[in-house]
Amino acid sequence: MVVVAVGLWAFRGILKPSIRQEDMLVAPVENGDVEASLTATGLVIPAHEAVVTSPIQSTIRQVLLTAGAKVQPGQTILELDKELTSSELAKLQDEQLQNRNKSNVLALSLERSLNDLQSQEKVQQEKVRSLQSSLRDEQNLLSIGSGTPEAVRQAELNLKIADLELQRVQRQIQNQRRSNQADELGLVYTRQIQDRNITELAQKLRNANISAGQAGVLTWVNEDIGSTVNQGQVVARIADLSSFRVRGTIADTYADSLHVGDAVLVRLNGTDLRGTISSISPAADKGVMTFYAQLDENHHPALRANLRADVYVVTRSHRNVLRVKNGPFYQGGHEQPVFVVRDGLATRRTVRFGDSNFDYVQVLSGLQAGDQLLISDTKNYEQAAELTIK
Repeated sequence: MVVVAVGLWAFRGILKPSIRQEDMLVAPVENGDVEASLTATGLVIPAHEAVVTSPIQSTIRQVLLTAGAKVQPGQTILELDKELTSSELAKLQDEQLQNRNKSNVLALSLERSLNDLQSQEKVQQEKVRSLQSSLRDEQNLLSIGSGTPEAVRQAELNLKIADLELQRVQRQIQNQRRSNQADELGLVYTRQIQDRNITELAQKLRNANISAGQAGVLTWVNEDIGSTVNQGQVVARIADLSSFRVRGTIADTYADSLHVGDAVLVRLNGTDLRGTISSISPAADKGVMTFYAQLDENHHPALRANLRADVYVVTRSHRNVLRVKNGPFYQGGHEQPVFVVRDGLATRRTVRFGDSNFDYVQVLSGLQAGDQLLISDTKNYEQAAELTIK
């Protein structure tokens, strides 16, 4: 009978579920902070990057520096073909010479027209004075009985007509002077505009040797010699690698959860850096939202341009709460069974969880500080109430 009992006990031990200790991941339940977060992908980029554009429409003639080279202010990066712009500048200069000649010709023409009118004015003034004298003579003859009233009236009419003609000529002179001033001012404006065009094009021609406006590292340059570039087209990028920021991307389903000023945690190569969201792109692109994070330590030694990182956008923070390390055991629900390890056994227990992040899961009930939790995958033991640890 004793032998049978021992056999039954041994058989039950064989059937009881067990787990090898080397296959276990165990973590303690502890007090600490839990930050609920959204997971995004990130790329480290320079905090400040300057673009260099082509001042003229031209073709690339020579590339002096390639991407990755360090540059100093004023250092030439590439050279553009200046022949077409030089021809345009020469054409503008020739047109300006023509404008100056037109100005001289116009000044002479206007002066001649004004002189003609002034001569007419003098002639008319003499005519008025002559008719005034004739009127006085007729009036004297009439007073001594040798003249007639008709002769006096005719002399008065002639004087009146001559006076009106003089006034007309004087108005023409005034109008001519104003017209002369307007025409001359128009040519002055034309020459000034042309001078500015010449100065601007000459400056662009001097800048046709594309140079760096600041110290930094050349992150990109158009190296296609002979290719056409339009005015204003980007031909190089220069980054200041003394400080960095992070460009993050996340599914647009989380768009409503992103806000400027939200805290972020950036994890790269085992280093965690804190920061905040500084800007969010207004529109999604192919189901992805883009945002930019400013780092508290934007010059940290771990930062490198184009280094990929994990970005966690903090949505809620819980201070000094029960927590346990995240692991394969966590199924993402608010309530689930877990296994608590004690005295060589892993006992099944139902636990309520709260918020979580990549590192920790908040414990709401069912566990207490100091409990040892089996955090490895336990899907194969869903029906077991207890596991023996071997």
